[in-house]
Amino acid sequence: MRIVQELLFIIAFSVAVYLFSTKVRQIRRNILLGRDEDLNDHPDLRWKNVLLLAFGQKKMFRNPMVAVLHFFVYAGFIIINLEILEIILDGILGTHRVFVSVLGSLYPVLIGAFEVLAVLVILGCAIFLIRRNILKLRRFISKDLDGWPRSDANYILITEIVLMTLFLTMNTADQQMQLRGSAHYVTTGPFLITGSLAPLFSGLSDGTLVGLERGGWWLHILGVLAFLNYLPYSKHLHIILAFPNAYFASLEPMGEMENMPAVQREVQLMLQPELAASEPAPEGIPKFGAKDVSDLSWKNLLDAYSCTECGRCSAACPANLTGKTLSPRKIMMDTRDRLEEVGRNINANGTFTDDGKTLLRNYITEEELRACTTCNACVQECPVSISPLDIILQLRRHLVMEESSAPTEWTGMFSNIENNMAPWKFSMDDRDKWAEEMNQ
Repeated sequence: MRIVQELLFIIAFSVAVYLFSTKVRQIRRNILLGRDEDLNDHPDLRWKNVLLLAFGQKKMFRNPMVAVLHFFVYAGFIIINLEILEIILDGILGTHRVFVSVLGSLYPVLIGAFEVLAVLVILGCAIFLIRRNILKLRRFISKDLDGWPRSDANYILITEIVLMTLFLTMNTADQQMQLRGSAHYVTTGPFLITGSLAPLFSGLSDGTLVGLERGGWWLHILGVLAFLNYLPYSKHLHIILAFPNAYFASLEPMGEMENMPAVQREVQLMLQPELAASEPAPEGIPKFGAKDVSDLSWKNLLDAYSCTECGRCSAACPANLTGKTLSPRKIMMDTRDRLEEVGRNINANGTFTDDGKTLLRNYITEEELRACTTCNACVQECPVSISPLDIILQLRRHLVMEESSAPTEWTGMFSNIENNMAPWKFSMDDRDKWAEEMNQ
């Protein structure tokens, strides 16, 4: 019987790891469809970002209560899953609590700490469910989240509650079996939480206790393996990608826009025509801005997969607050949806086959892009260093510079800049006349 259980565990574990690694490879391929961008400078500052933003969740602590609850869920879920290593080894080797002999008296202390974290995870997830579904905070009831995104968040919170409850149930039954001196259940000493709960199971038979402990063990590990494979399809992929995304975050001052070398060269040639003889012309016709996901950088695509859909960006966006169609959260969700669609296209055809769709217009409208004030509020608020603004700017650059599509007000401003070197309709000679009038 033990051999059968070991075999079933190995099969389940192998299938889960294979499916997860296959999807991860596809996500990596999708991200690398973006154009190249060098973000390897100043590694010291980048590691600092990882420690402060990803591990320390620095931006979350602007709202201390929510930050503490989120930290409980985040830290609890990650740290408790260290215990999964023991479950995996027990499943493969057919042992029971294999680390007891290694850790000795430290073992019940560690499991006790995990149990405290499990209780905090349950508490945090319950409060977050209430905030989303009963209190209905504005950023959680936005139409951006209609359908699957809203369900996804609830499924994850409920799953975490179930997994932590199974963990505590398994330990409580185990503690009661230890009290009865069952041969298979290694004596560990009392655990901090379930050691006190064990007497509640004293009226149950040995068979029932074994069923609760084994059932909790199997459901817990199978739930974790299922969660592992659900993760790449969920917004909760950010619990993995937040770390590389923080490392590769822009180190440029916020608000500083990326210049386009092709445009810079044209301006330089206009001001210094003699450079044309000394600098060779670039090969091919330069492409301005982005129309589809392949025109964006790999960092933009990593941003899309890292989005937590928390809505802090949209809640801070002045355009969104005044009722305009722009939602920075939707920009990121649309980018990820389009990228996933392109990935499925590649899976089906071996290479991308034109499907007649693009990120611009099919997913993100011109109206959304033109509502952006480039204030950087979305970038400032994002807890995992995402920049919706960068995607907006690149799509807008394509509209203006590739399609000559801009509102009338913008066209007038562009003409003034081109002719008068300023957005106002005054020549350089007339621009200071107001000062002359002040001296009269």
